[in-house]
Amino acid sequence: MNHWIVAPIVLPAILAPFIIMVLRYHLDLQRIFSVAGVVGLLGIALTITAQAAGGEIYVYELGDWPAPFGIVLVLDRLSAMMVLLTALLALPVVLYAIASGWDERGNHFHPLFQFQLMGVCGAFLTGDAFNLFVFFEVLLIASYGLMTHGGGAVRLKAGVQYVTYNLLGSTLFLFALGTIYSVTGTLNMADLAVRVAEIPAEDTALLRVGAVLLLLVFCIKAAVLPLHFWLPASYANAPLPVAALFAIMTKVGAYSILRVYTLAFGPDVAVTEGLVGDWLQPAALFTLAIGSIGILGTQHIARMVAFCAIASMGTLLVAISLFTETATAAALYYVYHSTLATALLFLVADLVMERRGGAIAPRPPMPQSGLISALFFVGAIAMAGMPPLSGFIGKLLVLDASWYAPDATAVWAVVLIGSFVTIVGLARAGSLIFWKSYDASTQIEPEPETEATKDDEPPHRPAPEPQPGLAFTSVFGVVLGLVLLTLFAGPSLDYTRKTAAQLFAPEQYISAVLGRED
Repeated sequence: MNHWIVAPIVLPAILAPFIIMVLRYHLDLQRIFSVAGVVGLLGIALTITAQAAGGEIYVYELGDWPAPFGIVLVLDRLSAMMVLLTALLALPVVLYAIASGWDERGNHFHPLFQFQLMGVCGAFLTGDAFNLFVFFEVLLIASYGLMTHGGGAVRLKAGVQYVTYNLLGSTLFLFALGTIYSVTGTLNMADLAVRVAEIPAEDTALLRVGAVLLLLVFCIKAAVLPLHFWLPASYANAPLPVAALFAIMTKVGAYSILRVYTLAFGPDVAVTEGLVGDWLQPAALFTLAIGSIGILGTQHIARMVAFCAIASMGTLLVAISLFTETATAAALYYVYHSTLATALLFLVADLVMERRGGAIAPRPPMPQSGLISALFFVGAIAMAGMPPLSGFIGKLLVLDASWYAPDATAVWAVVLIGSFVTIVGLARAGSLIFWKSYDASTQIEPEPETEATKDDEPPHRPAPEPQPGLAFTSVFGVVLGLVLLTLFAGPSLDYTRKTAAQLFAPEQYISAVLGRED
């Protein structure tokens, strides 16, 4: 068996308890091992991506128990590219957390960070729906601790809201899995695809209920309207380097929709015919619209970036809801762009808040204002989808994929108007934060303490970060990722098109999992 497949899960799973038990009182050593672990994860991700690039699907049977009886991990183009995205995001985030001193403002930052990576990578690699639930819980438990890292009453309140809402989602997930298992007798996704196709159409009512419940769970994770209410307060009040890492968490929901509803409940399966596209597309359009309006209306920079995350998920899910190879290829390209752009804006927001607070209002000039404003400008044009960065390419691909869709006019209108509103909202925020002169008589007060606490608005000082050079280097690393995604758009799109073709031909996946020879 190819042991590289399990390595992205085993590495952080071993490293996290090692840091807790051995390095608990040695922050410098924690930092060294955590960064080394992320670099190792990046090397592993590059290796498995190269292996999957040829189109072969690899299966790892834990305990050498064959599917569907045992737990399997499956490596294909989609899972490989998502693990690679996780590693590419984790490296600048952990470096920024170290450089800014966020990792020492509370306990056990680095073990929780590693457990989070374990859960995310496991969710992308698992071939079993129940183990998808298990890895969801692993990443959510770690995220609970990361969200409240550093303390504070408002952060704790947002964390409790986040925990409560996601526990409800987890309960719904169990109900969905129980319903599906009661009908099919399996939760292995490849075996589930075979069983679902064999069920007569007149006997699929209960299975359709399970499929709908499962879709609702994934939409909660992806922050789809009207199930998005947990995200703005949770992300805005979390430590912003943590929020930057959380940019990948909503993509886990989008990945799960793609994986399950092209494999087990594909568009040609009678039980779910019309289920995903008919319901998901209007919800995605409303999500994009609400996210754009939130960007324009909020008065706090962290909350504004949280609405940027919602708007970008709306655009991504519009492409996914079309359920064609062309649209899925566009969605996969946009996954990379939106994750990096959202993370960039969260890190820039932290730079701003450390120096002058988070209110979108005129304030006295802050240290490194010119450099931070340039980074904000890059993040803003990337998020809004303006040329020349990858957001422009991604949105063009989404619009082109929807050209022949039944609701093409609505898609084009919402995407284009949403982009314009996003441009206006980000331009307004940038003008007030970086360029408008300070006038005490016209000072706009920050939003109430549900947005930011006094503890979150530190006194102005010339160099907030213990290592400002490393902090800026980390942020520029994310910018470099966006630039490379733009420059190498051709090879990236070639990979995403092959990935989409592999998704919409699930026979190879099913054969690899169920008919694999040792």
